[in-house]
Amino acid sequence: MTPLVHECKERGIDHLVIHTGQHYSENMDADIMEDAGLQKVDYHITRPENCVTHAQQTAYMLTNIEEVLMKEEPDVLLVCGDANTNLAGALAARKLHVKVGHVEAGLRSFDWRMPEEHNRVMIDHISEYLFAPTDLSKKHLVNDGVEGEVFVVGNTIVDATLNNSKSFPQEVKDKLKDITEGEPYIILTAHREENVDNEEILKTFIESLEEISEMSDLKIIFPAHPRTQKRLEEFGLEDRINRVSNLVITEPFGYKEFMCFLKNAEFVMTDSGGIQEESCILQTPCMTLRDNTERPETVEVGANRIVGTQKKEIVTNFLALEKDGKSQKGWRNPFGDGFTSKRIIDVSITGKILDN
Repeated sequence: MTPLVHECKERGIDHLVIHTGQHYSENMDADIMEDAGLQKVDYHITRPENCVTHAQQTAYMLTNIEEVLMKEEPDVLLVCGDANTNLAGALAARKLHVKVGHVEAGLRSFDWRMPEEHNRVMIDHISEYLFAPTDLSKKHLVNDGVEGEVFVVGNTIVDATLNNSKSFPQEVKDKLKDITEGEPYIILTAHREENVDNEEILKTFIESLEEISEMSDLKIIFPAHPRTQKRLEEFGLEDRINRVSNLVITEPFGYKEFMCFLKNAEFVMTDSGGIQEESCILQTPCMTLRDNTERPETVEVGANRIVGTQKKEIVTNFLALEKDGKSQKGWRNPFGDGFTSKRIIDVSITGKILDN
């Protein structure tokens, strides 16, 4: 969302930013906000510690976002993606007759186990402006019979990734060198509820890492999400994962730190949706630890392979990427030209794209 905020600032458009409190750890929140140039937000909702279920989180954010919208009376509320944050914002705006613009509309995994899939479908059906990243996402929206107007604009993640990967601060480069010791490495991330909340799947991930460490010398850098850290502790798996020889477990990185590590990695293993896109943009091969993806464009251009959550497939694909991943680079970026935020603000202000 940062490119949209900066686009408003550059044009002198009256705007405000609501921080819903969905992320609350320092390195998953304040550090990333600072990297994005959003040190000051207009409203910061603080989530109570006992607000933990999907319903509790969504209801709390819904109530507080509604209060802000009633006070500020904006013309349009922009929400991005598929988290509870965005569903709460879209619902609050819809009930107050504030126009909703869904950034990243039309993504579909067709996996109804995923809470994100529920959210993105519901948001699409209550939005006036549907900002589809690609023609495929537009097709999904048309097939779903959405009421709002669909605009194929690209994805703001291209704007953000390109802007933040041109150069990196020296301290970020130094951290990369310290952690990797100058050796080739890959990045691993895992945080999806359907993965890390499932003890058997989490065990399988560790078993895969154990087998990989016996067959490969590649260093694996694992910035562990707070949710994943918590599940490793709950399932009694901390000691086991800490014994994987090639694995370096760190706290989550700041945004620019992660961009630097991702750009310089041999490849990435992840269950994240956004990282599938970022790695595609940065020409870093990706293997996705899921049975499906709402970003099939990354697979179609050759940037990504969906490997599932079974040990055999994870290990086999790891070794294949280690052998020839670099030779597979050179794919096209299917998510736009870096001017998505301009188009979205055009539509939000005038109802149409002014200059494509």
